[in-house]
Amino acid sequence: MGTDALSTPLGKDHKPKKRKWRVQSGWVGAGIFAFVIMTLTLWVIFVDDPLGGEPVAIVAIERQAAGVTKKDVEVVDIRPSLPSAREDSEAEPKEGENPPPKIEFTDENQLDAAEGRTLSSTPIDKITEEGRYGKVPKVAKDGSRPLDLYAAPVSRGAQDSPKIILIVTGLGLSQTGTQEAIRLLPSGVTLAFAPYGSSLDRWVQRARQEGHELLLQVPLEPFDFPDNDPGPHTLLTKLSSAQNMDRLQWLMSRLSNYVGIVNYMGARFTATPEAVAPLMQELDDRGLLYVDDGSSSRSVAERITGELRSPFVKADMTIDVVSTPGEVDSRLLQLESLSRSRGLAVGVASALPVSIERIAEWALGLEARGVYLVPPSFVVRSGPS
Repeated sequence: MGTDALSTPLGKDHKPKKRKWRVQSGWVGAGIFAFVIMTLTLWVIFVDDPLGGEPVAIVAIERQAAGVTKKDVEVVDIRPSLPSAREDSEAEPKEGENPPPKIEFTDENQLDAAEGRTLSSTPIDKITEEGRYGKVPKVAKDGSRPLDLYAAPVSRGAQDSPKIILIVTGLGLSQTGTQEAIRLLPSGVTLAFAPYGSSLDRWVQRARQEGHELLLQVPLEPFDFPDNDPGPHTLLTKLSSAQNMDRLQWLMSRLSNYVGIVNYMGARFTATPEAVAPLMQELDDRGLLYVDDGSSSRSVAERITGELRSPFVKADMTIDVVSTPGEVDSRLLQLESLSRSRGLAVGVASALPVSIERIAEWALGLEARGVYLVPPSFVVRSGPS
């Protein structure tokens, strides 16, 4: 027994301990990292397309030329091969599409150049009668209608070209706004006057002297009436047809030289056949057209005017739902595109300063782009034959 054994405490192992090898974790991590790097390097070197199978898009990014604005960009020589208005009206609609508007040329005189014809600015006697509240339109004994004799002329170039009916509503309420609209807007834009403005006769004369076709805005009952009240003499679903026609007489006497009416509000009224039918019959009897501003998808006006075979126009879009310059510009371009694809497009706008300014700017080069502004009387959408 050696000295070490004698000095070892009782209960302890007297055999010498073996030395253990410890692997540092840092060296293991470094090895794994090196293996991954080497594998990726060999894959990139020996594989022709490392991203094979992944979608790749290559985009050329060009800098915008300094000083170029939206006004400097112009559509040039866009004249698609479109069928003539009469051919387009006879074409069969594709499944799921709305039928194209049927186009009727209401007056051969409308094909005269605008500068070659002076528009009336006072009521024409043979298509005017004295009503309960003043002079109102009527059909003459020879069959002449206000729709015909108050119609604005159109250039012959419009007959077989894409056409736009553009109606600006709310005129006559603001003296400044009405003056600016008449001053800035081209004659091809149709002006709709509210019945409540002052000096309406003076504004009618000014608008007619500038070549505009006119509409009368008629207030109709909305769903949230009376919380949302269009104004005095609004036509209501709860009134009898005789009471509504009396109110219509007052509204019609407020203006002259108009070819028809356009609704102001009226979602509830136009969704009620019992209320709409007498109104449309009265307009037809007086030789006037009805323009639906397109604001209500529940309107039955198109169906009823179709049954009466009376003149009818429906708007495709409102230009200034969002009244900012960019949004108005965008909607005007959409309207122009629609006119190219269908031959005819109808837009409505309010007499807001921004709308007047952008429409005036947009219309400057419209005919050079092969599109013509026409009034509602030039083309009418008929109901099913």
